[in-house]
Amino acid sequence: MAQPSIVIEKLTKRYGKFTALDHLDLRLEGAKCVGFLGPNGAGKTTTLKMATDMIFPTEGQVFLNGERVRGNREKALSNAGVLIESPEIYPSLSPREALWMAAEIRGVPHGERNGRIDEVLAEVKMSDWADKKTGKFSKGMKQRVNLAAALVQDPEILILDEPATGLDPRGMSEVRDIVRGLKKRNRLVFMSSHILQEVTDVCDEVALINAGKLLFYDTLANVTARFSHGQSSVDATFAAPVDAQTLQIGSLGGVGRVEQLDPARLRIHFEGGLETQKKLLKELATLDIGLVGFRESGSSLEEIYLEQVTKGD
Repeated sequence: MAQPSIVIEKLTKRYGKFTALDHLDLRLEGAKCVGFLGPNGAGKTTTLKMATDMIFPTEGQVFLNGERVRGNREKALSNAGVLIESPEIYPSLSPREALWMAAEIRGVPHGERNGRIDEVLAEVKMSDWADKKTGKFSKGMKQRVNLAAALVQDPEILILDEPATGLDPRGMSEVRDIVRGLKKRNRLVFMSSHILQEVTDVCDEVALINAGKLLFYDTLANVTARFSHGQSSVDATFAAPVDAQTLQIGSLGGVGRVEQLDPARLRIHFEGGLETQKKLLKELATLDIGLVGFRESGSSLEEIYLEQVTKGD
């Protein structure tokens, strides 16, 4: 079975003398989540709107699963789910009713609709609310229904425009959990965001644009190795409070310094890339001090982001 793909070639958008996007080239292939990073006004939403034929490019083109979007919109988007700028749901409708409308618009066969609606409601954890009116839902619950609408035709490609923006911490966490699970079904998720922790938590790869130009595109590990000048950091979470000095984590091979983020969480800065990170995880586990979480720190990406964006200004 062919892998899902998004191919962007020389994509450009000008408004008079202002260039919102400048000859963007990007090739995404396979089941994964790609974070599309950049400050406000960088060109993220402009790119996604051109990728879904909501606005037209000045130059260039986009292909979804090999089908050109401009001039062949229906076929190109037939296997793509899209959520851009969080549309409102009629408050008098239940999620089931709203999704029935979405399924009809997106051409889901009549006999398959009830089954697909039940599946996507379960996928976004809204089954218990399927027949309640959405008018009284929280913003996070409404966003989950919007995600379900993007999934109702079971697409291979999912294009999301800052899906967690404006939500409270619980809503953001819920949406991230959903997005994290989307790529498990041979889906390519292309998600714009300016929330660095969101990208670190959810995405496999990251593309950064600023002022309409692509600065880099790579895996998170490679980006960190390439731009961190030999310095990396991980966050380690423990089942009970720990003390970095008592544990002498700073004496472990490659470790530079250790920050105490809270009583049960440490940020460990080290040199040596992935090999050192693997050894560090093994050594922490060997200490038998209740290690329950270990992941790349969002601070690494934040430092790279700020350095690259500032350099491009």
